[in-house]
Amino acid sequence: MTAHKRNPATSRHRKRSERSVKSQLIPGLAALAVFTAVGGAVVAWLPSDAGRTSAAHVERPAPQRTTESPQPEPEPDSDSDSESESESESDESSGSPGPSSTPLPPSGPGTFVTAPGGSGRVGKGTPLRYRVEVEKGITLSPEDVAAQVEATLADPRGWTADGHSAFQRVSSGPIDFKIRLATPATVDKVCAEGGLDTGGEVNCSVNHDVMVNLRRWVLATEFYRKDVSGYRSLIINHEVGHFLGHGHVTCPGEGRPAPAMMQQIKGLLGCVPNVWPYDNDGRLVTGPSVP
Repeated sequence: MTAHKRNPATSRHRKRSERSVKSQLIPGLAALAVFTAVGGAVVAWLPSDAGRTSAAHVERPAPQRTTESPQPEPEPDSDSDSESESESESDESSGSPGPSSTPLPPSGPGTFVTAPGGSGRVGKGTPLRYRVEVEKGITLSPEDVAAQVEATLADPRGWTADGHSAFQRVSSGPIDFKIRLATPATVDKVCAEGGLDTGGEVNCSVNHDVMVNLRRWVLATEFYRKDVSGYRSLIINHEVGHFLGHGHVTCPGEGRPAPAMMQQIKGLLGCVPNVWPYDNDGRLVTGPSVP
């Protein structure tokens, strides 16, 4: 094999060409590097990314609970207090814990817890002794229920204003009547023993029992949605009024206070809400009798 000699001139020409290519390539690579760096910065700070947080750290809002307004409740055909308006179980502001915070079981065991302690006598004459009981399984405190009942019966606008009714709460010994907060099914059962149909919705006074439906105590009614505490007093005054022998009456006139013995749940008929049997001047708030 014959070896070929390299031409020195050709070799020098090739070296110059390679240096020329490198001199053109290096600035281009440098520019590309700068463009890449700048481009990366632009990607990192695009306006659409401003404030973006890694998905692993995003706090999503809790699901919003919605409620539907139930249809108007049926009117029972009985002498019980017909509390059958549409209800809202939302957390509206009221004078008591929000409705949604209290479970509303439809039925219970039919056994009761007696509120401990007692009260002094209120009113003139021999006091009617009563006991406050709450059905087992209801989450409301018997002491709290008893405190509401006591305050209602001791109010000067209550039944003691008649000049001869008096009350005293006890937790033991002989009694004249009981005030019992119970589930709808238990109220229905006890009221049915006196021939009353409470339809799972309303209260009654039968024999020696004032039966308070848990739904009414917690949810009140349309006209007392923002005064649940006041409505509880109306329940007590109305049903104890039946125990004392008072019957139903209706609205006495446009713009006048609704009597406590009026079935206000059926509509105010032009009257304004009122929970007390007597006014501030000791006058009975009443109206025409209902047959």
